Amino acid sequence: MSEFWSGKKVLVTGAGGFIGSHLTEALCSAGAQVRAMIRYNSRSDWGCLEELSGEHRSQLEVIASDIADPFAVDAAVEGCDTVFHLAALIGIPYSYVAPESYVRTNITGTLNVLQAARRYGTRRVIQTSTSETYGTAQYTPIDELHPLVGQSPYSASKIGADQMALSFFRSFETPVVVLRPFNTFGPRQSARAVIPTIISQLASSGSLTLGSLDPVRDFLYVKDTARGFMAAAEAGKQAEGEVINVGTGQSVTIGETAAMIGELMGVETGIKLHAERIRPAKSEVMELVCNADKAKRLMDWSSQISFKNGLQETIDYIVANLHRFKPEVYNV
Repeated sequence: MSEFWSGKKVLVTGAGGFIGSHLTEALCSAGAQVRAMIRYNSRSDWGCLEELSGEHRSQLEVIASDIADPFAVDAAVEGCDTVFHLAALIGIPYSYVAPESYVRTNITGTLNVLQAARRYGTRRVIQTSTSETYGTAQYTPIDELHPLVGQSPYSASKIGADQMALSFFRSFETPVVVLRPFNTFGPRQSARAVIPTIISQLASSGSLTLGSLDPVRDFLYVKDTARGFMAAAEAGKQAEGEVINVGTGQSVTIGETAAMIGELMGVETGIKLHAERIRPAKSEVMELVCNADKAKRLMDWSSQISFKNGLQETIDYIVANLHRFKPEVYNV
């Protein structure tokens, strides 16, 4: 249990998601009082929070609502020392289909959080960004001064949300830190993402259908990402109003990732390419590699878990939970 977090009341929006559930779990372990905001559904389904231990689930105050509802957000933020804002629509392919929903959820939802934090004098707001805001790398490794290029409606909405957060720091001194994780992976991630797609296909049929194999990514294990969020909240005043990358600085192509997963699983990876899985040419982000020097300087954070070890933990999880995946379906 961390002395810093012991007894602190915090809000995690998007707590039922992949990263949100791991962050919620880490905060519970550190002794925080966690209010978990999840998307309302009539099944009382808490998403990935269902996978937390009974002890951790019993510690939570779960609020089912909608980040785009300002009244619900206001009620959720009230009384919280720290707000970790992760609620967002994140699927890039789906943003081509339903772009307006990304504006409503990602930009208006962020505005609702900021307005409430300003109203209640919240000590720290962590705004979740994404390396997709950089577009295809103009240089690598990518630092926080790299230009922002919206190559999909998703990335454009996240640029808008980040800029809204920074504008509240500049205009109203709202204590915001914009945390920009590179490609997070790990247990509980859906087959919307490439690593679970590869693992679930190989585990179910031994065959593999993918889009482009050439994009280069910097894959960050989810427990390191969760530590990054907590480090951003614990950091001193010098972190406020800043954008901070978190990543490993190590690059790997999608093709190389598939080969490594196949080797760890003991499966031959004969890959079939499928046009439906390829993004529009000018929308595909070809290279993302992180410069995390600022995270080390301002938050004393660096990644700790190797790609290989993270992959093995992810493989073990997906193989044990294969019934939750639909490997034969292209998840957007």
